[in-house]
Amino acid sequence: MVPEAEVQDVLAELQRLRARVPLLAGALAASTDGLVLAQDTPGVEAEGVAALTAASLGVALRMAEATGRGGFRELLVRGETGYIATYAAGSSAVLTLLAEDRINVGRLHLEGRRASTRIGEMVDAALQRTAQPAPASNAPRPRTPPPGGPLPHRT
Repeated sequence: MVPEAEVQDVLAELQRLRARVPLLAGALAASTDGLVLAQDTPGVEAEGVAALTAASLGVALRMAEATGRGGFRELLVRGETGYIATYAAGSSAVLTLLAEDRINVGRLHLEGRRASTRIGEMVDAALQRTAQPAPASNAPRPRTPPPGGPLPHRT
């Protein structure tokens, strides 16, 4: 999973995004398998939104593949009272934005794409660091004889 320092950086990015886009009602970064990484979604159950994002991502991936449109980039859903926009964020995360109906959709996409790129870079870098094995110590290990003296030999 993503270390706490990067989670705080992702949360700060979500908060800056919400400050830049006034009609943005919520922002959530999640893993592609539906686990919340960071969220700024007042009044919304973040875990449920993350799980539904993963489910819709699966359908969107299949749809893009079946129609020959390439890899997943973004998904936009318009409801009666607003929008839900999901953007790919690196190789293993997504950004989901909740917006009011009066939002400028072009601005939503512009800001969402920029934020998803930054979040994707943060998450991918953190996952890459945690996946690398710890560096081996160059200090020589002391050689200790096996307990009880030398191993017996059969003759």
